[in-house]
Amino acid sequence: MSEEMTEEQKEQVDEQDVSAEEAPVEDRTAESEEKKEDVQEEKSELDLAKEKIEKLENECAELKDKYLRSVADFQNLRKRSIQEKQEAYDYANTSLLKDLLDSLDNFDRTVEAAAVATDPKSIADGVTMINKNLVSMLENKYNLVGYGAVGDVFDPDIHEAIGKSDDPVSEPVLKAVYLKGYKLKDRVIRHAKVMVSMPDGSVKAADGEKENKNEDGQ
Repeated sequence: MSEEMTEEQKEQVDEQDVSAEEAPVEDRTAESEEKKEDVQEEKSELDLAKEKIEKLENECAELKDKYLRSVADFQNLRKRSIQEKQEAYDYANTSLLKDLLDSLDNFDRTVEAAAVATDPKSIADGVTMINKNLVSMLENKYNLVGYGAVGDVFDPDIHEAIGKSDDPVSEPVLKAVYLKGYKLKDRVIRHAKVMVSMPDGSVKAADGEKENKNEDGQ
């Protein structure tokens, strides 16, 4: 009886065999689940990385677009600035030229009148009037001032001496003015061309004699 297994013992053995067979299957299932989780985690990280890359690419594209727009705006501004500068240079004298038109019209009328005039003085008076009005306009509106008159003290900063002569003067003075000088405000834009009288020593000698006589008289 001991050699033969009872039905109950056989059932216990069968259950043990089934448990033994089922155990590895459960282990494999757990391993499979872990692998799936690892794959899902890696996939999730990959998706995040792709999202970051896509975001960075979009930001880079936006920055590139802004840069190109800035470059284009700068180039347009530069072109516009050059154009405005050129226009300002080309038409800088517009106001002055408009103011000169009246004088030109008056000269035209004077020339026409001179062709049939019998009185030269009337023509001279007309030219004098035109000159007076022109000088007044330039002085009052544009601060252009003429200078240089006989007897003025010679100043090399504003006068150009084209000739000299020794004369009985105590200091260099203008003997003749060949061409008037002009200043725009405080800046000389044309030096006056002049003849200069230089001291010949006679005035100084005469002053010395006067001093000696005064001392003798005392």
